Amino acid sequence: MAFHIVLLEPEIPQNTGNIARTCAATGACLHLIEPLGFSLDDRYLKRAGLDYWHLMKLHVHPSMEAFLTQFPEPRWHLCTTKAPRSYTSATFRDGDFLLFGRETRGLPEDLLRKHYDACIRIPMRPQARSLNLSNSVAIVLYEALRQTGFPDLTDSGTLTGRGEEDHPWLDYI
Repeated sequence: MAFHIVLLEPEIPQNTGNIARTCAATGACLHLIEPLGFSLDDRYLKRAGLDYWHLMKLHVHPSMEAFLTQFPEPRWHLCTTKAPRSYTSATFRDGDFLLFGRETRGLPEDLLRKHYDACIRIPMRPQARSLNLSNSVAIVLYEALRQTGFPDLTDSGTLTGRGEEDHPWLDYI
């Protein structure tokens, strides 16, 4: 299983491309709910995702209703600046859906009212309207992954051309 990133009517191709790359790197599934503010063939979208597109699962839904027909009772977290609590107070489980709204308007207030207990926010200064969408997705997704032990992710690396035998100090860690 994996986390699901759901973008409701995203508008900026570079943000969606960056989010696709984050999904590819983490194993999260990306769901795009139409209408989109760009074509999936957009060069900015592809460029931002670089060569990671083959590593991810992408699902496109024609509407929120179609999404909810396929996933009638998702265990979800609605990410919004209008939430009553921080994302760090949420309990994430593998398979959760993390829902984000449009870059210019966020999630619709009727949806927020209906699921207010599932709303979470990233703390920020009151003078700031919001963070960039792709940054917000990364922040919340990595907290969810942290809480679940970073399943199937590698948490160490090596310098190019160096193996563990070149790091005698590793014995002391």
